[in-house]
Amino acid sequence: MPMRGAASCRPRRAEALRPGLGALLCACTAFLLAACGSTPLPPWPEQASQSGQAAASEVLTPPAASARSKTVPAPLGQRSASQVRVTPVPPSALEASTPAQGPASAAASTASTTTSDSPALPYGSAVAAWFPDPGTRYDPPGLAPGRQSFTSNAELALWLQKLAAAPPHGRTRSKLLNLGLSQQGEPLLGLLLTQAKDTDIASLDASGRPTVLLLAQQHGDEPAGAEAMLVVARELAQGLLEPLLARLHVIVVPRANPDGAALGQPGTAQGTDLERDHLSLATPEAQALARLVRDYRPLLVLDAREYPALALQQKFDGIARYDALLSYTTTANYPPFLAKAAQQWYYEPITQALRAQGLTSSWYYETSTQPEDRSIRTGSTLPEEGRNVQGLKNTVSLQVAARGSDLGRAHLQRRVHTIVTAVNSALQSTAERAAELEQVHSFVVRETRAQNCRGELVLMAEPTPAQQELVLLDARSGAEKKFKVDAPSALALRPLQKRARPCGYWLAASAERAVERLRLLGVEVLRVAEPGTLLAETYAPELSADNGADPATPEKSGAKAAAAGTTSLTGPAAVPPIAVRLRRSVIDAPVGSYYVPLSQSLAPLVSAALEPDTPFSYFSQRLVPELSVLARVLAAPELVFDDSD
Repeated sequence: MPMRGAASCRPRRAEALRPGLGALLCACTAFLLAACGSTPLPPWPEQASQSGQAAASEVLTPPAASARSKTVPAPLGQRSASQVRVTPVPPSALEASTPAQGPASAAASTASTTTSDSPALPYGSAVAAWFPDPGTRYDPPGLAPGRQSFTSNAELALWLQKLAAAPPHGRTRSKLLNLGLSQQGEPLLGLLLTQAKDTDIASLDASGRPTVLLLAQQHGDEPAGAEAMLVVARELAQGLLEPLLARLHVIVVPRANPDGAALGQPGTAQGTDLERDHLSLATPEAQALARLVRDYRPLLVLDAREYPALALQQKFDGIARYDALLSYTTTANYPPFLAKAAQQWYYEPITQALRAQGLTSSWYYETSTQPEDRSIRTGSTLPEEGRNVQGLKNTVSLQVAARGSDLGRAHLQRRVHTIVTAVNSALQSTAERAAELEQVHSFVVRETRAQNCRGELVLMAEPTPAQQELVLLDARSGAEKKFKVDAPSALALRPLQKRARPCGYWLAASAERAVERLRLLGVEVLRVAEPGTLLAETYAPELSADNGADPATPEKSGAKAAAAGTTSLTGPAAVPPIAVRLRRSVIDAPVGSYYVPLSQSLAPLVSAALEPDTPFSYFSQRLVPELSVLARVLAAPELVFDDSD
């Protein structure tokens, strides 16, 4: 049925507020919003900070976590009876009925081996002594004694199937989620664990509890995350973590890139960097994850990764020291209160939990492949990377990278222990902070929707110049080596390009591929049912510096090469592929064209996709075929929309 006017934008289920929260206190502050209107802020603890980590950004200097957030979750098997009901489950309870590996399953296991025998480590016992195995022994298939391969895709599927098929353990229910197929036809699997009345989405919503998504192995050559998530799934289903399900729901996706795992490579079967494909959604793997987040709407997404221990050896003659590198969303337009929650309620408790286990951690860093470049980067700021896209969906989005993606099977128990400890802490924090997380999320949703047609949005930003002390280990003596290095801070961004925030975007009917991807992300897109007019700004390309041609399409602008860079493992393009100027116009919007309102909670994600002059935009990615099919709408339109989409 058609509907009329700007107010006709349908309310999305993702933005429906759960009942029972009551009125929130208004605590508007000058550093957050210049004009907060009647939108109340959630309460926030204001104790002095004890964290050694820098503030979330120059826009927001978060106060310290409350005493409650400083609680250090104990590791599995070491939590007191007052904290958690201990229900040990011996490994044999799960594996007893596993059939002996025959030729077919053996072949599958061999095919999925991400490494064979561990290579000789480029350091001796003095360095290895820093990384002893933990007291806890983990037992997923890939960590079996004498094993030379990691858990195969077939073994992973069997593990999850057994957990899902087991009789309900008390009030806990498990459901196997078939998310789709990889590029080579491997199943993409997840496991839902809940104590709601049922496992359907309506029952989860009715419970009023937050959902957590635990994700691992987006890079196929980072196996420890998948092994750790199998352990976590079992402990949630029938073990030490199960009591947490009284306060939250958890979805575990142990292996997001099964083809890469089978091939022993970081990218997908086609070589795409899955972690950088969460905005354009070019791969079936990224599309499956987008549907999962759209449908289940988690408030926390934790991505388990690994980082290379030897990446800085040639530049600094040193071996990576930290057991874990941690980060959260670092992109422009990320709501400050979510950054605050990520810092105080998750980053700080995780670092304390790791420290309690004798594990070291720091903020995430990486280095370039250029030998002469002795600087480090503290994480991508582009809104195409997984943790940034999930953040712009109004979640707390965390990344935990264990040390050792380039070490084969060396220190594997410790690598798994690092991830399990971090996940354990994050789940505990979510259980403790469930009501406050919902308050923050509800505020962010309302405030984001209220900002359409006013203010500015940041199209491109860069890290602020800074230095950092880098701690490495001498490969020969094992002694710590400390370096002062240039490390531009992704926690404090400097805008490079701004633009006034429109009321929405108009897309011609020929941009249906872009519409499809936006809807996969959870964006509301309205289809025009009756012709009308729009006051808008159209994009006019600047003349090419090379030949004076009008670069009105991705091919002419050179964006094709830039698009390839944004999803390749070599990294995104460094400069925008096209320069544009804006022209105020009146557009005749025909039937079948589309309107994307910014009066919705995913507005920053919409702008990231549709403002064309960035390397990650849908124009650069060739999802918008030409500039003429896209416009910025400057006033709330009085159009009739088709409610059947």
